[in-house]
Amino acid sequence: MKTSTDTPFIFPRTGKAVKNRSVLAAMTNKQSHPNGTISSTELKWLVRRAKGGFGIITTAAVHVSKEGQGWEGEIGLYSDQHIKKLKNLTSEIRKYNSLSFAQLFHGGQRAPQKITGKKPISASVNKTQYSLDGESNSANKQEIKKIIRDFTNAALRAYKSGFDGIELHGAHGYLLAQFLGIKTNRRSDEYGGSIVERSKIIFEIYKSIKKIVPESFIIGIRISPEISDMGIDLRDTISLVNHLAKLDLDFIHISCWDINAKSKKYINSDLTLTEWITKSIKNLPPIISTGNIWTLNDVNDVLDQGASLYGVGRAAIPYPDFSKLIEEENFNPSKGPFTYDELRNVDVGDVFIDYLRSWKGFIIDKP
Repeated sequence: MKTSTDTPFIFPRTGKAVKNRSVLAAMTNKQSHPNGTISSTELKWLVRRAKGGFGIITTAAVHVSKEGQGWEGEIGLYSDQHIKKLKNLTSEIRKYNSLSFAQLFHGGQRAPQKITGKKPISASVNKTQYSLDGESNSANKQEIKKIIRDFTNAALRAYKSGFDGIELHGAHGYLLAQFLGIKTNRRSDEYGGSIVERSKIIFEIYKSIKKIVPESFIIGIRISPEISDMGIDLRDTISLVNHLAKLDLDFIHISCWDINAKSKKYINSDLTLTEWITKSIKNLPPIISTGNIWTLNDVNDVLDQGASLYGVGRAAIPYPDFSKLIEEENFNPSKGPFTYDELRNVDVGDVFIDYLRSWKGFIIDKP
């Protein structure tokens, strides 16, 4: 039986159409080259999911500056040298009528000094295991201007590489999230204070990008509704989204880890994290919601919660044809563990597989 998961979606501002409601969410896979150029292995991984039917293909986090790199094998967009191979990626994805997004990223206090050669920076001086002395620096005004410029230049390179749009990575505790968190951002200048001031850097990045990319280029952001140890709570997130909704953003991507999760703070509410956003704010841009989606019931649940599109992470690894398979009545996917050969057969490279061994119960170790 066909459902709304099969119906196309049109981004209202740009008029760009997505063939269905499925989004391959950005996933760390560590498969690219030390200089930031995308490898043929990572390209193959992404293109296989476009072939499998995903409406939108999102890259893993792409660092916008050398000092923002978060892990080995990460794609870069800090130099024009990265454009040529990324053009190969986007042209291959386009063959399958899928849209392509680059997720733009800066690790902040989670950019290891042993990789970048520089002490990590953050919104404030924060404890971090990624610095040789155990602390990040607090970004000064000049460094903030450079961060904004680096995101802007990376967005322009993404456009030149053929991407249909970008996703600013404001989730999961990386630099933009560090500015949003009241525990990680203790600044007393215009970039610290209320949620409006703490999100100022995001607004400035967005406005700077808008000035240099065509109107047809899609711009969205991914956020985490709650990160307790950073001081990101749902009340501030609702306020943030309310302010973001007043911009001309094309989408907001809510990273829930589990689409049925409830708030850790508002314990008397039956609303999911996605519903808190969709039911609290009018005139929202399109919402993508991601977290532990494995079945058609999961997909229908998150669409019923008010999301326009659904993001798939883990399930897309063993099931590249996920968006087609969920329409089959008897599709009941195993969550693992999976063998090396099972994953290799769906274009998951050995480096990625070795990384996935850290996910409890996902991989059967080599015999």
